Amino acid sequence: MGNCLNPSTKVDNAHSSQQEPSKASSSTYKSSSSSAPSSQTVSSFTGKSIESLPTPRTEFEILSSSNLKAFTFGELRNATRNFRPDSLIGEGGFGYVFKGWIDEQTLAPAKPGSGIVVAVKRLKPEGFQGHKEWLTEVDCLGQLHHPNLVKLIGYCSEGDNRLLVYEFMPKGSLENHLFRRGAQPLPWAIRMKVAIGAARGLAFLHNAESQIIYRDVKASNILLDAEFNVKLSDFGLAKAGPTGDKTHVSTQVMGTRGYAAPEYVATGRLSVKADVYSFGVVLLELLSGRRALDKSMIGAEQSLVDWAKPYIGDKRKLFRIMDTKFGGQYPKKGAFSVASIALQCISNEAKQRPTMSEVLAILEGLLDPKELAKINLQEQEQ
Repeated sequence: MGNCLNPSTKVDNAHSSQQEPSKASSSTYKSSSSSAPSSQTVSSFTGKSIESLPTPRTEFEILSSSNLKAFTFGELRNATRNFRPDSLIGEGGFGYVFKGWIDEQTLAPAKPGSGIVVAVKRLKPEGFQGHKEWLTEVDCLGQLHHPNLVKLIGYCSEGDNRLLVYEFMPKGSLENHLFRRGAQPLPWAIRMKVAIGAARGLAFLHNAESQIIYRDVKASNILLDAEFNVKLSDFGLAKAGPTGDKTHVSTQVMGTRGYAAPEYVATGRLSVKADVYSFGVVLLELLSGRRALDKSMIGAEQSLVDWAKPYIGDKRKLFRIMDTKFGGQYPKKGAFSVASIALQCISNEAKQRPTMSEVLAILEGLLDPKELAKINLQEQEQ
């Protein structure tokens, strides 16, 4: 748990009386093969410079120092038409996501079809852990601004209700496009665009003055706008990185099976290289069209990493793991380059993995300069 907040951050209110798990070896895991489709949709927040992330010491300071809109529960109930079932656009272990409408200027509830569309995440009232993750997301996204991070518009903290309001992302999640039955296959160029966008978001977090470890890199948290521009979402598990001469932070193991780095799972020692490992798994998903963990498969084939590793380092064998939905329409040299990056990212030795800045540079170098310029322009226009 915890997060963008530093260890001295205090949580005000009754939730703080509950005990937080303290053993690094105890793990809180979600299975990537059984996660509900995440069509939680949000839009981007433009921003060019890398910022440090101030860490207010108390919950009161986090909420009062935020530039986010503090919604009442009644306002969000009206915006989502009383959280009607036909407004539901996604769900997961955290709770539910509803489609809503607010006025673009005043942010007051609006009638369906007017104003701007928003995604309202309503967390399940499960005590300290859920509240802490909600607060972490408010803290992170209230202060970090970048084209490849989701835009958080506001929040609600009223009684036991904890909600977050994002701009709507019309293309939903990468998970839906790769794995949902009947989904239109993503061409190679779009997959590369997605990989670059996610890498940019992670490089931004890792290079910030106050380093942030995202800790939840996976296909369902990579959201897409109408032009397939990427926004990283769900910062509830984000964690402030090590400071001074420290190489890692020790924390309770949390994340999603199939994506989590082996050294983090084994020891609870967390560094940005854990995010690099998870990103490597996402690259494999983009190449293969297979989930990080698929329990419908047999033996070693359940784990995408274990299944793909013998093939991704060999040009002659790589075709065996490539997504059949490509129909063979992908650049063989480019695919092998991406596979080679993925292989470095999923190294069992954290020190041998590249940084996200290095990964990003290689991925951008694989694109035609005109195509890369087009991606840059689209992000600037946001």
